[in-house]
Amino acid sequence: MRIPEFALDQWLNHYHFSDDRPKFDFASSTGPHWTLGDIFGFLNDEERSRILETEVVYSSASGSASLRQAVAEMQGVNADEIQIVTGASEALLILFFLAAEPGANVILPFPLFPSTNVSAGLAGLEIRYYHLRKENNFRIDLDEIKKLADDKTKLLLVNSPHNPTGTTLTDNELLDLHDFAVERGITFVSDEVYHPIYHGQKTSSASILPRATVLGSFSKALSLSGLRIGWIVERDSDRLDQYAQARGYFTISNAPVAEKVAVIALQHRQTILERSRSVATANLKLLDQFFAEHEADLGWVRPRGGMTAFPWLKSGVNAREFCRDVAARGVLLAPGDCFGMPEYFRLGFGVSAEGFTEGLETISTYFKELRRSSTAKAFV
Repeated sequence: MRIPEFALDQWLNHYHFSDDRPKFDFASSTGPHWTLGDIFGFLNDEERSRILETEVVYSSASGSASLRQAVAEMQGVNADEIQIVTGASEALLILFFLAAEPGANVILPFPLFPSTNVSAGLAGLEIRYYHLRKENNFRIDLDEIKKLADDKTKLLLVNSPHNPTGTTLTDNELLDLHDFAVERGITFVSDEVYHPIYHGQKTSSASILPRATVLGSFSKALSLSGLRIGWIVERDSDRLDQYAQARGYFTISNAPVAEKVAVIALQHRQTILERSRSVATANLKLLDQFFAEHEADLGWVRPRGGMTAFPWLKSGVNAREFCRDVAARGVLLAPGDCFGMPEYFRLGFGVSAEGFTEGLETISTYFKELRRSSTAKAFV
């Protein structure tokens, strides 16, 4: 077996860890950064001292009791219905391995975060895509999804708010797909790493649904990607046991220090989430103006949630050269060929609490110079 190239990670790593990294990060899909000092600032001296007494050993494969309880309180479920994992990526890996039977298929959105379909394929699953199309404002088509299912379908995944388009499902759509999957014995998985960041109508967490498997993470809405912690909400005790068994083979456990920091973050989640929401909301308003000014060159669908948009070049050309040119000017975007859609690019608007206007002006200058250059060539 040969692991396919992870083009998105290669692109991001090339720029994030270079000596001359771009000044403005519009490529990342997270929110504003936090330091360990910021998180420890929520504690008093005695609480900080107790953290330093943490033993550097393995933790429980299911996650510490305190972390599972904190996640459960946020999700409105019981602590014994929570499995802690190493980010949502491990959650998906476990779910795909459990679904992997001879001839089995899974139903996934397209586009999607690039490692998702690769993980499913490496598990030997047939992948069936339902499409989020700009002509439909990236909304799902319920009939399209239902027609993909058959007696070999083991898992149906939805991602709301969605990465990279920023589209969301309504409560009715979420319930409809949940009931459809349950009736056919299909595991219904709701990836909610951007919940509860919405820009308009909000969607309830699928954790209120009786048979939904819900994925969450500290990486996106909570903006603490360096903790590498995620969770699964699961009411089926047998499947929960399988998750813990899988962790024993895959990653064993999380770091106990990271789990304690995660508990602190959840105890102060309203402050953390409000900062994510505030930065994303302010920057999204700037994007409204930016795309109105550049409608001749760029198309977009305004995100209804999350912290990413998925615009496209109206010329239809591959956006990689555009992203490379803009990166050289100091603004990092993610080319759409990393998502299998070359004329698109991902624009993250959650990271930059300051300087977002300057970054947009840099892109604007690029397009103005491009038009002047094209005009000049027309007279040669």
